[in-house]
Amino acid sequence: MKVGAAIFPTDYGISMTELAPLVEEAGFESLWVAEHSHIPTSRQSPWAGGAELPKHYWHALDPFVALTAAALASKKLRVATGICLVVQRDPIYTAKQVASLDHISSGRFIFGIGAGWNREEMADHGTDFSKRWKLMRERVEAMKTIWTEEVSEYHGDMVNFGPMWCWPKPVQKPYPPILLGGSGPNILKRVVAYADGWMPNRGEVLGRIGELRELARAAGRGDIPVTVYPKTTPEDIEQFQRAGVDRCIFYISPDGRDQALASLDKLEKLTRTYR
Repeated sequence: MKVGAAIFPTDYGISMTELAPLVEEAGFESLWVAEHSHIPTSRQSPWAGGAELPKHYWHALDPFVALTAAALASKKLRVATGICLVVQRDPIYTAKQVASLDHISSGRFIFGIGAGWNREEMADHGTDFSKRWKLMRERVEAMKTIWTEEVSEYHGDMVNFGPMWCWPKPVQKPYPPILLGGSGPNILKRVVAYADGWMPNRGEVLGRIGELRELARAAGRGDIPVTVYPKTTPEDIEQFQRAGVDRCIFYISPDGRDQALASLDKLEKLTRTYR
């Protein structure tokens, strides 16, 4: 089982150039960063973690900038978005950023994506919350076309562009693995339709792995890997290991350098027997 570390990279936290080699030296397979472009002060959308939204949600660095720093400061560590809010991003620019980061990292990028939860944040980007999943699929399909075709074009209901050239192409072929986050009732069908893996961060997981496998087989696909965010207890980790999950990810503190180093040390000791 692979074990990764995750963080909200903030302007007041540990630098990515310091953190990445430490995560690599500690034996973790990957380093994941979260994304929020901003947080509207209206705070109408409820946060699943509670009433008080932590400030690192609106202090997060751009994920592609943060991961470029991490990639250049490490050698074998995989760098990943967990998650990239595709529904808030221009697909042409995002396709170029993904391919550029995969190029700079020599093929070490993992593209974790999701639709998000903050309606007001999406609205500021012109995204209709009720149509976010359709938009997500079209943007992903459009990016796949850009990554794999010498002359690419896409014509959907929400994404539309004519023939064009766009380089670089990703180092990984046909493109970096796409892991779809989410726990809603239709998420497994979406994973099977256009993703390479499932990455739930809450809700029922163990009971749905069998369903995912059945849907994959019915679609003519092999097993689809699952990446999870367990609690920091051996019992929780071991139940996911027994279920055959591909990867467990654990959060490092975003609250400062000392806090990050302390939490990384605890995670290294907790997970060393599972790596």
